Amino acid sequence: MTRLFVTGRSGFVGQHLQAALKAMPSTKWQLIESAKFDLLDPVSLDAALAEQCPDAVIHLAGQTFVPEAFRDPQKTFEVNLLGTLNLLQALKRRGFNGTFLYVSSGDVYGRVDDSDMPITEARLVTPRNPYAVSKVSAELLCLQWGYTESWRVLIARPFNHIGSGQNETFLVADMARQLVRIQRGQQRPVLTVGDVDVTRDFLDVSDVVDAYLLLLEHGQSGEVYNLCSGQERKIRDVINQMAHLAGVDVTLEQDPARFRRAEQRRVVGCSEKLQQQTGWKACAGFSQTLVNVLRDWEGREHH
Repeated sequence: MTRLFVTGRSGFVGQHLQAALKAMPSTKWQLIESAKFDLLDPVSLDAALAEQCPDAVIHLAGQTFVPEAFRDPQKTFEVNLLGTLNLLQALKRRGFNGTFLYVSSGDVYGRVDDSDMPITEARLVTPRNPYAVSKVSAELLCLQWGYTESWRVLIARPFNHIGSGQNETFLVADMARQLVRIQRGQQRPVLTVGDVDVTRDFLDVSDVVDAYLLLLEHGQSGEVYNLCSGQERKIRDVINQMAHLAGVDVTLEQDPARFRRAEQRRVVGCSEKLQQQTGWKACAGFSQTLVNVLRDWEGREHH
């Protein structure tokens, strides 16, 4: 059994990861059940690791919301960079000598010209918001620990991922929530949106979880991996597809307050490196993913 320690277990991806591990027959992974801990509190990290020393770590926890990073860059850096340092130090104190997977973000690439699409790992990072800067900083920190401690350190850069259980601060979850309200007559058939003529590269959260577990097994130490579908989708089309699946006719109303600074018009990534080195491929069908998100909100809005 490989003892696996996961930070951010109660978050969107963490919950899906736990469910995937439970569903695996005779899984080789044994999730370390620990007391609650705070990345900014080294004592709590030591307590969480006291029972068992992990063989592998997936570091998911972090401040992930870009507008929040602009509002409070200091807190974002404390959680994403210093919190990561605290975790690395706690693992070292525990005698850890295994595989450490740091979950970064495709957002680190920043503004990319159309001629440079799809985005590969060879592209230099040019982060354009405090969140992305904090993630690049933590990437470099983890890689440095890999060199110094001779740990096996891997970096994942997931692009946009969606699925059930996501917070409504994220676009697809927010649209699903509004569509369910429209279905029930709780909201007029108007969706308040930001800039819907940008494109994004979406993955189902289940495919993201699969990629993390495959990276732990087959990824190469010191390497960075894009997690993405390689398919570019216009936000307007995604919303219209969801409205169709929900069986409602809607009007889109643009709200200038929802337009983001430093916005990238087009995003499409290349995951060939991940596929070649781990055998991963995206399996979830996109419309099924959207159905799952809608069903999730139908269940949530009742309570």
